[in-house]
Amino acid sequence: MTIAPPAESQEPEPAGQAGPERTVGSAPDAPGTPDAYGELLPQTRRELLRRLAVGQADGRAPSMMGAVVRDGRAVWTGARTSVPGEVPHGDVQYRIGSLTKTFVAVMVMRLRDEGLLRLSDPVGTHLDGTPVPDATIAQLLSHSSGLAAEARGPWWERTAGELRPERADLFGDRPQRLPAGRRHHYSNPGYALLGALVERLRDGEAWGDVLRREVLEPLGMGRTALRPEMPYAGGWAVHPWADAMLPEPAQDTGLMGPAGQLWSTLNDLCRWAAFLLRGDDRVLSGASVAEMRNPAVAPEHDSWDAGYGLGVQLARSSGGGTSGGGAAGGGRQLAGHTGSMPGFLAALWVDAKEDVAGIALANCTSGPAISSVAADLLEIVAVREPRIPEPWRPLSGPLDQELLALTGPWYWGAHPFAVRLKAERALELAPLTGTGRASRFRAEPDGTWTGLDGYYVGETLRVVRTEDGAVSHLDLGTFIFTRGPYEPAGPVPGGVDVDGWRV
Repeated sequence: MTIAPPAESQEPEPAGQAGPERTVGSAPDAPGTPDAYGELLPQTRRELLRRLAVGQADGRAPSMMGAVVRDGRAVWTGARTSVPGEVPHGDVQYRIGSLTKTFVAVMVMRLRDEGLLRLSDPVGTHLDGTPVPDATIAQLLSHSSGLAAEARGPWWERTAGELRPERADLFGDRPQRLPAGRRHHYSNPGYALLGALVERLRDGEAWGDVLRREVLEPLGMGRTALRPEMPYAGGWAVHPWADAMLPEPAQDTGLMGPAGQLWSTLNDLCRWAAFLLRGDDRVLSGASVAEMRNPAVAPEHDSWDAGYGLGVQLARSSGGGTSGGGAAGGGRQLAGHTGSMPGFLAALWVDAKEDVAGIALANCTSGPAISSVAADLLEIVAVREPRIPEPWRPLSGPLDQELLALTGPWYWGAHPFAVRLKAERALELAPLTGTGRASRFRAEPDGTWTGLDGYYVGETLRVVRTEDGAVSHLDLGTFIFTRGPYEPAGPVPGGVDVDGWRV
């Protein structure tokens, strides 16, 4: 294994030892404080070390690194290596493969938030010469455009990008294998088109330069780049039937770069994990990052425990415990991405509910169950040291009495619901008994609210008033909520029996 030496000011961490906690990302309204958690418990740290060691040994990886991010900072890092004296440290670059796609997706979402495109736009509206001009940008982001899985020609990850100098060179005679929008079909060339889209809407600037200026520099990710920069790990293939290794080439993939070209470090990926959990208004808002984590397309085949959002893979972990080689347990909802390039494997998973992330890197083409390692590192911390809830705090600023008057019980027919007032004039609707449709609502400038999740996502909530200005009822996408259950004089569609309730 070849790992370039660290800079003189850095001391490599001993194999498998946890590094110091680092602040890796923050937002002005980031929840939690370091004092809420402190250091991980010794038993937790040992379990993390063991999981990394099992992953490296069973997977026969020349080296493997892992990290856990919680509350916006790295709380554990570890490294294992097969070569004495060459322990990788947090600033050693590894190739991260398809994790690159999450970065490209963030650039596209920035363009959306700036009003330069809509996710529903056909890509041909903005980019000439595409084989799927009618496929939408959202379909490209979610791998549902129907494009072929791989680029035309020899194995693109192991061959020079010069073999495909023009965009047309990426696609064969039948570039579209499925109808757009019908099903999920992973497409690496689709992300080449998204990289070209970024360049087109950024006045011809190379996508890598846009990435560095708009995303990497604001987040302090100075060791993430399109080409390796010392120190970096060499990539290896491990013989399937013997403990022998073969060096892998590290090609510049050219136009296919947006699908998997990036190199990064454990330290930088900790910053990226914090961003994918919280967002950062300098790059992309927390709301837009959360939108990326929503399912955008049905999963492949019959695998309903996995899916894809806008540039991020989605998974629901199940079974297997946290110490062996299986997937993490507990039905946890994960978002992130895996990556592979010749000589390298990578995985990054986040659990937004627990505000925790797991990362794993290895410098071999195949062998380690890298996705399970990253998921299990996350799971160990989430199970052994679950998130501490934020302290309750009252709303800030003057209290709007008209909004306060809207809170309390409301009835859809005879079913009781409660409306609660939240920060920034937001409302929350939830059933008081049994089952029912709950949702959160964002306040709009026109005095209405827009549903954010559940059945009412995108629907409008209106307060309907009488001629004298008193509140009559709530109209939620034509569903009427009144202050009493089926009041005879209430504005209930279809009317109420004039004799009212009876026994």
